[in-house]
Amino acid sequence: MSRKTTGALAALGTALLLGAATAQTAHAATEQPGGLPLPATHLQPTDAQGALGGTTAGLGYAIAPAKDLRLDPWAGSSADLLNNGVAVVPDNGVGPVGTGTVTSPLSAGGGAKNLPLAGPLLTALPI
Repeated sequence: MSRKTTGALAALGTALLLGAATAQTAHAATEQPGGLPLPATHLQPTDAQGALGGTTAGLGYAIAPAKDLRLDPWAGSSADLLNNGVAVVPDNGVGPVGTGTVTSPLSAGGGAKNLPLAGPLLTALPI
């Protein structure tokens, strides 16, 4: 087959498909299956309270695994990199400042809800 013949056959097939779809749509618009009324053209009133309740419930179940997800896969093993910490003792009498405050909840096998700053923020989320 030449390129012209292939292109002509493709155009003919497309025209047949579009013509059949248009005829089917025109026929379906005039026919009411089973005597049912045609759908209304105006929108129904929205139940905002029900929509908000469903969204809140669905969002809670979607976020719950992320709150409980174990962030350090090597927690409690000898290969745990977060088990090591660094602390600095300033000369001006202030207490030591170290990384253990942030890494110890993760090194113990905790998730995002166990972090010092993110944990209280995550409790505001549903579930």
